[in-house]
Amino acid sequence: MELLQALQVFAKLAELQSFTKVAEAMQAGRAHVTRTIQDLEASLGVRLFQRTTRKVKLTAEGERFYERVKEILANVAEATSMFDRNGPTLRGRLRIDIPTAFSQPSFMDSLKRFTEAFPELELALGVTDRRVDLVAEGVDCVLRIGELPDSSLVARELGSAVMVTCASPGYLQAAALPVTLNDLRDHRCVSFLSGQSNRPLPWHFSVEGEDHPHTPRGGISVNESNAYVQCGVAGFGIIQAPGITVDTFLASGELVEVLRAHRPQPRLVSVLYPSRTHLAPQVDAFVAWLKAHFPLLHPGWFTVH
Repeated sequence: MELLQALQVFAKLAELQSFTKVAEAMQAGRAHVTRTIQDLEASLGVRLFQRTTRKVKLTAEGERFYERVKEILANVAEATSMFDRNGPTLRGRLRIDIPTAFSQPSFMDSLKRFTEAFPELELALGVTDRRVDLVAEGVDCVLRIGELPDSSLVARELGSAVMVTCASPGYLQAAALPVTLNDLRDHRCVSFLSGQSNRPLPWHFSVEGEDHPHTPRGGISVNESNAYVQCGVAGFGIIQAPGITVDTFLASGELVEVLRAHRPQPRLVSVLYPSRTHLAPQVDAFVAWLKAHFPLLHPGWFTVH
């Protein structure tokens, strides 16, 4: 067990690149983490990490060792959980992260059915519009809307989210109804700030089957989905959002869809998780559930390919 624990500390240090972060993540003293790595290097007769005052980085030998250690730990995890893989006996902790746009009643009702299917599974749900570092923050998997940046994460496409451009009746009464894309130049548009770059995300429109990006301009920018929608309801200007976030406001008349003829192509929805040879059974079960239930989360606003 001592060697296994040393390999676990080594893998965590390779991921986090900080003795302090590893100590916090594994609830161990920093001195213990340092001594474990020193003993492991001494037993192997190689230097696994280059250390500076600011950063810890794998050596070439450490990188080769890390690839093997990941496989070993994945196999150990699979072996120790093999009796907890099926049905209601699935147990352990699953930490997932979803965009704020998904924190709607239809999604939560469906998520509740997942927890009812696995009552012994502890679920930790994070809701945020910022980009989450799965490894550093200990998150098992995340849901994302839109195109994905290149990364080492595994991405599974679930389907697409229908996008809607809309505004409040009060705003449209004062500013007139936009009929063409050129009309947007005379309108206030609420910008949504990217959680990664902190810059406004472009809008998209479809014209004769082709995508036309548009940079919204206006007096307010927002970095959280629910607040973004509320800006539209309050009359700050036109917004473009996933239909699931504005469904109830469209039904009540507090928001009105505009430029329906130029509705953008639905945006990709994916589930991401760290690249591993073998998934933990909790993650495996959740990804399988998402694939099976995604079309039912909200049939009006989610589509499958």
